[in-house]
Amino acid sequence: MNHSRMMGYTFLAAKSSTQLPYFSMIVSPRTGCRFWMVVVGLIAALGIVGGATPLQAQTQASDDPSPHSEATLVSEQAAIVPGESFAVALRLEMEEGWHSYWKNPGASGEPTSINWSLPDGYEAGAFQWPYPHRIEFGSLTSYGYSEEVFLITTMTPPDTLTAGTTVTLSGRAEWLICEEICLPAHSDVELTLPVTEEAPATTEWASDFDATRAKQAKSVSDWSIGAGRSGDNYRLILGAPDGQRPDLEGAYFFPSEKSVLDPGAPQPVTREGGTYTLSLRQSEYAQAPADRLRGVLVAPEGASWAPDEEVRAMQVDVPVDSTLSVADVAGAGSSSAGGGLSLPWALAFAFAGGLLLNLMPCVFPVLSVKILGFAEEAGGEARTMRRHGWLFGAGVLVSMWVLAGGLLALRAAGSQIGWGFQLQSPIFIALMTMLFFGIGLNLLGAFEVGTTLMNWGGRMQTTAASGTGNLSAFLTGVLATVVATPCTAPFMGAALGVALTLSTAGALFIFTALGVGMATPYVVLAMTPALLDRLPDPGAWMETLKQAFAFPMFATAIWLVWVFGRQTSNGGVAFLLAGLLLLGVAAWIVNRWSAPRLSRTATLVTRGLAGAALVGGIAIAVIGAGSAPRTTTTAASPDKASTTETAWRSYSPEAVESLRAEGRPVFVDFTAAWCLTCQVNKRRVLTAETIQKAFGDKNVALVRADWTNRDPEITKALESHGRSGVPVYVLYAGDGSEPTLLPEVLTEDAVLNALGDLPSASS
Repeated sequence: MNHSRMMGYTFLAAKSSTQLPYFSMIVSPRTGCRFWMVVVGLIAALGIVGGATPLQAQTQASDDPSPHSEATLVSEQAAIVPGESFAVALRLEMEEGWHSYWKNPGASGEPTSINWSLPDGYEAGAFQWPYPHRIEFGSLTSYGYSEEVFLITTMTPPDTLTAGTTVTLSGRAEWLICEEICLPAHSDVELTLPVTEEAPATTEWASDFDATRAKQAKSVSDWSIGAGRSGDNYRLILGAPDGQRPDLEGAYFFPSEKSVLDPGAPQPVTREGGTYTLSLRQSEYAQAPADRLRGVLVAPEGASWAPDEEVRAMQVDVPVDSTLSVADVAGAGSSSAGGGLSLPWALAFAFAGGLLLNLMPCVFPVLSVKILGFAEEAGGEARTMRRHGWLFGAGVLVSMWVLAGGLLALRAAGSQIGWGFQLQSPIFIALMTMLFFGIGLNLLGAFEVGTTLMNWGGRMQTTAASGTGNLSAFLTGVLATVVATPCTAPFMGAALGVALTLSTAGALFIFTALGVGMATPYVVLAMTPALLDRLPDPGAWMETLKQAFAFPMFATAIWLVWVFGRQTSNGGVAFLLAGLLLLGVAAWIVNRWSAPRLSRTATLVTRGLAGAALVGGIAIAVIGAGSAPRTTTTAASPDKASTTETAWRSYSPEAVESLRAEGRPVFVDFTAAWCLTCQVNKRRVLTAETIQKAFGDKNVALVRADWTNRDPEITKALESHGRSGVPVYVLYAGDGSEPTLLPEVLTEDAVLNALGDLPSASS
């Protein structure tokens, strides 16, 4: 203990104002030394004149190196085993009314420390601090312990010890013991233990070690935690697990570092559904805003962070995000979020969703070609059909794994993306448009074979129809998966939401179940030749069917052009259409001057021209993808009670929170232009007169979260509801209760039933 620090503690003994301990903190030791010498001289002079003073009382008490307290070193086990770690603890006993301090003492104080003197080869860990309690003194709040505390540390001996010998562990402990005065204390502690090769017995202190460990902060994975900041205030936001809604009034956060938070400021707790917010105030001595909040969050008396265990102290270490909102953390495991879905149920939902995905409008145009291939394979070799079925299924699974791997890797890198993320790229949309347009031209007979990118689609379909293309069967499965991503079939949403909260292995299991469900009908059909034998014999009708399937491809291309226009601009659409024109020119050249009728020179010229047209078309389409997105019209005024399309407001977390704070019901439509399911729901249900009237009768605020282009805020909101893709429909009742998630495929009855429990606007 240096001299200036000792003199500072002496001054604390004579304080007559509650502000003096705080003042002693902000005087530097060098300046403090000279200052306190003057003060002590004055107090001593007063003591000579007026008799005994508090300084004399302290001086008398300081003859004891550990006044009002006692330190001992104790062990959990009765002997040491060579090379095996064991626990020892510095035990502090304090007289009634006196206290020592935590690792962050708060407004004033000094944490307990120990300087070890250990035999060679021994290693001692840091103190494992149990959570403290608040110590109020006037307007100041400190953090510490009263009566008794065990500060556990892990001791690791060398593995070269000899059984039958003894070892002495020793050290010098220093702490500050305070009541109305603060006294520095120290004690030389030691502990002697025998060395044994056998498993040692526990000591009389074992139960105290267990009790102390129960008071140490633990990591609780079931709760989601985030930290926000606004001005000089921080927010610690907690998302409760599924089925848990504890009363957290009185919960308190102890920061690990000094001068981050004001220890004397209240920490009020507010609740919104399953989300809790602790309001914290920055310390006036903070040099800069904190990048992270680290510490211990202690639940109120009788409460636990884990209902099956007694976990009163939760470890907190989270970054501070000034943009963080309640919606970003809400619903870690709430029933509405789907986070409580177990892995077996998630796998079942993913399989069922994969089966239903085959019926979605995104997938049928591609699968129609596979149906055509099955029709032509009727009567063929059963072995070949089975092989093609398995290869189709393999294409689905491999592409699912690639999509899942890309999605998980990008999210691990910090990108806010979800299911269908590749369709948020205008370049990807442009290339998909050209592919579907090329497939349609191939089905109409514009070209038959080729090795260019344009002819890849045509070759795939032609060889699939002939039943001889193993690669084509695999690639058809790949293409079917790629175009399936705009759709979220029933059951898929919850399963994919769970997938993105699991480990990589768990997520891949769910994506595998989704792929297996999608491929199953075609694999079963390929494995059952008797079903194919019921189809008519191949003939002229097959050519007609093949050409008819071209039109769903063109329809898909038109839809993709519309999506492209929503993502870019009218100029971008013009570039894409020009690219499609050049693709048509390339197909025409290949068809008009077919290779068998041409000389080698003519073949090189025509194929070169076709290739140039194809490359030029792709380049022009990519250039169009870089055009600036068109601006969207502003949402209607909040005061405008309209049930038309203009009644929909653009999504922002602040807008939703503001509407909910008014007590108004809110319906949020998470949608995207490339999501066909979203567009069908919008046209058939959400714009229906009965639905719009019901929204008006209930005074429901309508909010549209457009995810056509990448939007991190919308991605976070989807995650808060346990979803990773669209469509998602969320209804907030306006009373602070948990939101209701509607099914992905909407019906008028589903929406009306959800609205039925809301009070009418006039009530």
